[in-house]
Amino acid sequence: MPQASTATRTRWTNWAGNQSTVPARVVTPGTAEELAKEILRAGDQGRIVKAIGSGHSFTAIASAGDGVLVRPHALTALREIDRENSTVTVEAGMPLHRLNRLLAAAGLSLTNMGDIEVQTVAGATSTGTHGTGRDSGSLAAGIRGLEIVLADGGIRRCSPTEDPRLFEAARLGLGALGVITALTLAVEPAFLLTAHEQPMGFDEVLDRLDDLTAVNEHFEFYWFPHTDRCSTKRNNRSQGPAAPLPRFKEWLEDDFLSNTVWEGACRVGRRFPGSVPTIASLASRAWSDRSYTDTAYKVFTSPRKVRFIEMEYAVPRAAAGEVLRELRAMVERSNWRISFPVEVRFAPSDEVWLSTAHGRDTAYIAVHLYRGTAEQGYFTAVERLMTGHGGRPHWGKLHTRDAEYLAGVYPRFADFTALRDELDPDRRFGNDYLRRVLGA
Repeated sequence: MPQASTATRTRWTNWAGNQSTVPARVVTPGTAEELAKEILRAGDQGRIVKAIGSGHSFTAIASAGDGVLVRPHALTALREIDRENSTVTVEAGMPLHRLNRLLAAAGLSLTNMGDIEVQTVAGATSTGTHGTGRDSGSLAAGIRGLEIVLADGGIRRCSPTEDPRLFEAARLGLGALGVITALTLAVEPAFLLTAHEQPMGFDEVLDRLDDLTAVNEHFEFYWFPHTDRCSTKRNNRSQGPAAPLPRFKEWLEDDFLSNTVWEGACRVGRRFPGSVPTIASLASRAWSDRSYTDTAYKVFTSPRKVRFIEMEYAVPRAAAGEVLRELRAMVERSNWRISFPVEVRFAPSDEVWLSTAHGRDTAYIAVHLYRGTAEQGYFTAVERLMTGHGGRPHWGKLHTRDAEYLAGVYPRFADFTALRDELDPDRRFGNDYLRRVLGA
């Protein structure tokens, strides 16, 4: 049986490099029982406990301060594939890229995904990771059950029929209720997606937005600030046959151009801000019209090697056009130099308590800055715009909202915090970020 390992005063830094923590102790438990012992030990010492994933959150949600940091590397097993109920149960630390390949080997697939696959399953679901979809929502919306270790060391299993209140809160729980050790996810038979990527004008995209999101199973687009050009992507199920991009073309366009060349362009823009509009114009024209058909996860996800910081807000779907036009006007009248495109995705309403799509059809609008780039008020102004439309910030991306604001945009916010008070009155799983967004 794997044993918990311990190290001391190890610095942990997230992927973007904008958050780090130096906990008193780092542990890597191999079972829920080992984790329970570590949580009780931390309680005896008066320390908090925080679990980390792959570090792809931009906030301090995983910061352990002077507490105990739980690494996921020994909780990565595939526990069960249940074909009768169309579910898979995996341990919390399994990376999505490994899960995708295990499912593919079994002839199965997740219904929807975000645009990267490097996160751990629990890290992705606990912060509300989502893709884009007309009918399918976030990864958390696909959870059918989970196992979680609570502050008192109890190991609880929950589902829609077993401890449903805990289930509704914990499937997108921000790490505030306990440490998840396993999840059961809905799956379906493996399928192919045909992707059609096409350049399109900003006004044309917004004028056709209702049709583009209604006709296509998965629609998203990127707008390049300082231009009127967008790159659109439509993913729809296909009967095949598979027609993936040739390997060289895939490497050239999705890795070399989108990562290596883009990294260089961002560095130039950071060093010489006046060059950014020219770079944006060139970049917007480099995205060509192309189509391909491949295994679903290969179409949903892409390599993302250029490091950045990000803010993303979920606004009511009906407000998307107005918000984006206001955003373009803000960029045009400002002195900002924005090298990264604005990413726009969509999701249907769901009932997950802290889901950014809870109770309303949703548009996601994400803004980015290349690492080391001066903020110059861009994120601040964007956040003001989004909150003016009742926007909900992505839990793992940069924002300044607090519990008072969030209680006003989440109908089940008080239910979540009440359950937190019951399960973790001493805030064993609390930190400064959670204190701000959930209250003391």
